[in-house]
Amino acid sequence: MRKQDQLLGVHHVTAMTSDVERNYHFFTEILGMRLVKKTVNQDDIYTYHTYFADDLGSPGTTMTFFDFHNTDRGSKGTNSITRTGFRVPSDAALDYYKKRFETFDVKHEAITTEFGKKVLRFWDFDQQSYQLISDEHNQGVKAGIPWKQGPVPEEFAIYGLGPVEISVSYFADFKGLLENVFGFKAIDQEGNRTLLEVGEGGNGAEIVLVEDTTSPQAQQGDGEVHHVAFRLADRQSLAVWQEVFENLGLANSGYVDRYYFESLYVRVGHILFELATDEPGFMGDEPYETLGEKLSLAPFLEDQRAMIEKAIKPFDTTRSHN
Repeated sequence: MRKQDQLLGVHHVTAMTSDVERNYHFFTEILGMRLVKKTVNQDDIYTYHTYFADDLGSPGTTMTFFDFHNTDRGSKGTNSITRTGFRVPSDAALDYYKKRFETFDVKHEAITTEFGKKVLRFWDFDQQSYQLISDEHNQGVKAGIPWKQGPVPEEFAIYGLGPVEISVSYFADFKGLLENVFGFKAIDQEGNRTLLEVGEGGNGAEIVLVEDTTSPQAQQGDGEVHHVAFRLADRQSLAVWQEVFENLGLANSGYVDRYYFESLYVRVGHILFELATDEPGFMGDEPYETLGEKLSLAPFLEDQRAMIEKAIKPFDTTRSHN
């Protein structure tokens, strides 16, 4: 495989929420991440799909959510994506957010250290699991740009995705696939937790793989992660990976055009992986100043806009007048 076709790092993480409007307020007003796109799930057009990222929606900075209707609360357990990480610039930023979480009554733990980096774990109202990780001693994949008009000072603000934690009961097999198929390298271990990195490495290109043979099988639903996506340079790289999967006998989605990026999906055990291109990004259909304020639809959905807008519950994401 050519070097330019290899995985570049984490592209986005997609999870499920019980309340898309409350989720919007949590991410923008408390975490200080920018809503860069308010759209719908292209496979279920009556479901919102919201994207929170850095100031420009840069690749590797985006957390997205579905609000599936009549979905039960998910249950924690093994064989699932168990925690999403977010990068902050420094150890001092963790102190800032800890005080912020206390102010806003956000469930959180004390600041701890894992694999030599300071981290701060916290949960949202759906009991979705997250952590902040300090970039103070980080090297590797470049971070994004903090939201310039956000409520968190830029020197402390979240500006990228950090390590994604995956827990499995079939640790050796899963780790082998990560290393031998996807190009990850194990770089550290603490107990039943192994840190793997890909591409340039660093906080924006890491997985924490947890061996968990005792927890019950996780069940997807509100408060759980749907899938994780990894970055690829372009569509040509997607074609290379599709051939890899087919040669290995791994069922995959084939090429999918998501308008904001191009994708290929494959399930590895219980975990859904997406490979997604860096381009074209989120800036093509809305001005920078009003990004995320209107319902954005991919061109193939525009002729259904009236029906979609009638079916989904509107909520106000206007910020440009503030």
